[in-house]
Amino acid sequence: MYFNDVHIIYYIITIILGAIAGKVADWANYRLPEYKKVLSFDIFKERKKYRTNYIIIIITIVLYVLTLYNYGIHNTFIANLELIKYLILIPIILSAFVIDYKLQIIPNRLNLTLFEIGLITAFIYGWSNIAITINMLLGMLAGGGIFLLITLIGGAIYGKEAMGLGDVKLMGALGLFFGLSNIVVISLVSFLIGAILSVFLLVTKIKKSNEYIPFGPFIVIASIISILVPFNTLLGILMKIFTLGLYKG
Repeated sequence: MYFNDVHIIYYIITIILGAIAGKVADWANYRLPEYKKVLSFDIFKERKKYRTNYIIIIITIVLYVLTLYNYGIHNTFIANLELIKYLILIPIILSAFVIDYKLQIIPNRLNLTLFEIGLITAFIYGWSNIAITINMLLGMLAGGGIFLLITLIGGAIYGKEAMGLGDVKLMGALGLFFGLSNIVVISLVSFLIGAILSVFLLVTKIKKSNEYIPFGPFIVIASIISILVPFNTLLGILMKIFTLGLYKG
């Protein structure tokens, strides 16, 4: 049995991998805020204190299956690299979402892990197509640069950071995964989602006007949308939104 030209056995394997990755992400949410190692046998020692969040695991599984459906399975390692890098990325950014939402921080260890994996991926791509590697490096510079500029301008105007440096590092790292064009689109989508959800949180009084609203979750949502929605489709939607429907492309 096949779904989008992918045999069902691959979906079963992906579901199992998603459950494992979701468990690791949930464990990271527990360990990273306390500056403890994620890869540790303490997971067996702290059963009484640590409680599994099955929502994170289910979300990870669903995103893994959707990503496999979108990108499929190909005959060569390089052709499958896009699928592989996103399967690695998903649990890490889900962890960033949870930690930033709860504690308003994105741990440096998490961002550093993204940078390390992104650089390795860029290096591997370089063996087959150096243009892809250059695009990924430009994405890193653009992602980090856009948010760093916003932070500096916000600091100059308002006397405080417009967003945390963790967000700047996160966007720089994500640029290595998505490349130049996609990271620019992710920036626009994250600001759009941020504006809509911030208004919702304030109107519903979930957040007060003087409370800090972390931006990391908006970046994560935008990144997941970019993984699942084709670039041209997403760009077309953004053009229609920002031109108030005047764009007809």
